Amino acid sequence: MFSDPEKIITQFSIGKGTHVADIGAGSGAYALAAAKMAGETGRVYAVDVQKDLLARLKKEAEGEHLKNIEIVWADIEEAGGTKLRERSMDVVIAANVFFQLPDKDAACREIRRILADNGRALLVDWAASYGAIGPRPDAVFTRETAKKLFEKQGFALDREIVSAGAHHYGLVFRKA
Repeated sequence: MFSDPEKIITQFSIGKGTHVADIGAGSGAYALAAAKMAGETGRVYAVDVQKDLLARLKKEAEGEHLKNIEIVWADIEEAGGTKLRERSMDVVIAANVFFQLPDKDAACREIRRILADNGRALLVDWAASYGAIGPRPDAVFTRETAKKLFEKQGFALDREIVSAGAHHYGLVFRKA
């Protein structure tokens, strides 16, 4: 079984009124699930570098009558690249994106920059390479590497997501 965004988001506990950034939003499964949990008083910023994916996500959000999703075309590997204000997000989601990033340090710094003090970051990524599915073996961003990177950037591991799927892991970090 692949990762189940709604199940993972439920374990992450996003409350009504929460401000969320879904960086590397892709198809938007996590952004849509987060928007439902954040409610009308919350706001979800779906950030991606691929305009076509963002356009599809916008249409899907409109079809589901979700008015709390903002589409942000941006590069998360640049300082200030998300275009979001410093310390403006309660929560950041990075799902299935870190294995693709050449500059993981820069992306982690940008997550830290936009997170409010004591904010939480949810990282979901591939646990390994599985041949025809998932990343190449040399592109896997392991759980251990993730912990080291986030801790180096001033985060503390809060907890692990119990069931992120058979091929994925999920970690929750708190901005220290």
